[in-house]
Amino acid sequence: MWPYASPHEALTDALRLSRGMTYKNALAGLDLGGGKSVIIADPKHDKTPELLRAFGHHVESLGGRYITAEDVGINSADMEIVSSITPHALGTKATGLGDPSPYTALGVFTGLKAAVAHRRGDDDLAGLSVCVQGLGNVGFGVARLLHDAGARLIVADIDGVAVARAVAEFGARVTDPRDAHKAPADVFCPCALGAGLNARTIPELRAGIIAGAANNQLAGEADGAALREAGILYAPDYAINAGGVISIALGKPDEDDTIVRKAVLAIGDTLTAIFRRADAENRPTQAVADSLAEERLNAAPRPA
Repeated sequence: MWPYASPHEALTDALRLSRGMTYKNALAGLDLGGGKSVIIADPKHDKTPELLRAFGHHVESLGGRYITAEDVGINSADMEIVSSITPHALGTKATGLGDPSPYTALGVFTGLKAAVAHRRGDDDLAGLSVCVQGLGNVGFGVARLLHDAGARLIVADIDGVAVARAVAEFGARVTDPRDAHKAPADVFCPCALGAGLNARTIPELRAGIIAGAANNQLAGEADGAALREAGILYAPDYAINAGGVISIALGKPDEDDTIVRKAVLAIGDTLTAIFRRADAENRPTQAVADSLAEERLNAAPRPA
């Protein structure tokens, strides 16, 4: 849910996100396709139970061809309302492990450590500076894990309450969300909206590693090449942020999360394989991730 400027902007985002979901599921080894829905509204002012139930009716009308779960502007409590209308709303306690955001955060943290290990030789985060842009459910969870691992945090968000909480709990420094990519940090961790890595921002980056939860971080394919040319190690977004969808796909109600956590922690191994292949083939990491996902998609049996 986001206050898109126009239906065209909303459709563009939904199409970009649905492609990302397709590749994310393939790369994570999940036997799912890819789909995405967006609601044109301000989640802080326009969200009502009636709107969420109306959305549930739309999802139900698709007869199970589309499965929905929380993302930007939607939380686990909202999804509980949607699930009162349709069984095809997951990420609830009745259908699985509940809120998927902690697993997304864990996957991002694991992937970030893999990127640090690839670049620096070990995954010790103590003393490293990380700029976290976006302190929603996932971003704040990543920040907490980084803090507990000894990283020094710089944070940015349009929500002043979330920023104040990060300062109080983590001793974080604060930067303007519009300039977060410019922060002098070892790692830039974008956890807000997409297309933040583009022809304007990439020359301004000061971090040597980008590893964050945001979807569709690259504005276009050329931006992945630009990052490699600049010597910046990029953890492809749909590879590193797959923890949430893994929890939704594999989590079962009334069971512990052992299987889910094992699959989420494997995100680090997936990224290490991507980084090594990118180096061996001298290709952008995003292009290598695409190839791996497409190899699995092309090998999948086709329905009659």
